[in-house]
Amino acid sequence: MEIIIRGDKITVTQAMKDYIEEKLSKLDKYLDNPSAIRAKVIVKADKDSPRVEVTIPLKSYILRSEEKKDDFYAAVDKTIDKLERQIRKNKTRLSSKKINNNKDFALEAIKPAKEEKKITRRKTVEVKPMNEEEAILQMELLGHDFFMYKDDETGKPAVVYRRKDKDYGVITSE
Repeated sequence: MEIIIRGDKITVTQAMKDYIEEKLSKLDKYLDNPSAIRAKVIVKADKDSPRVEVTIPLKSYILRSEEKKDDFYAAVDKTIDKLERQIRKNKTRLSSKKINNNKDFALEAIKPAKEEKKITRRKTVEVKPMNEEEAILQMELLGHDFFMYKDDETGKPAVVYRRKDKDYGVITSE
């Protein structure tokens, strides 16, 4: 796996790079062709503690995790553990016959997670045309973390959501 490491408001030392590369190499066993994969790692200096973000774009999926800890090495460990857990947790979905593009993973190397998640409820909603501010208000009134609506300018479906930093984000379709 090719690993691109970048520091944001922090200098990434050779020891830090070596540690990241060593930990990310644990994921090679889960990937079908690790030499063709390019992982992007960003180390940020957030106020009083470092944040580590890892993004691994595959052919069909994107693996992503970020973690903020008091210690850089603990943040790297936690981030890699999250990525490994994502792969194990979704082994059944990845090997499903309904999903044909599972060529990114070496499925025989993935041990399934103890707890399988499944869809327990489906809901159909009426998607009404509105602007972002109206969608945020509706989301807040419902007490949800996200709300789907039809953008009144473009006419395309969009989702407004509450971010971890308590601000809002919007996902639109092409």
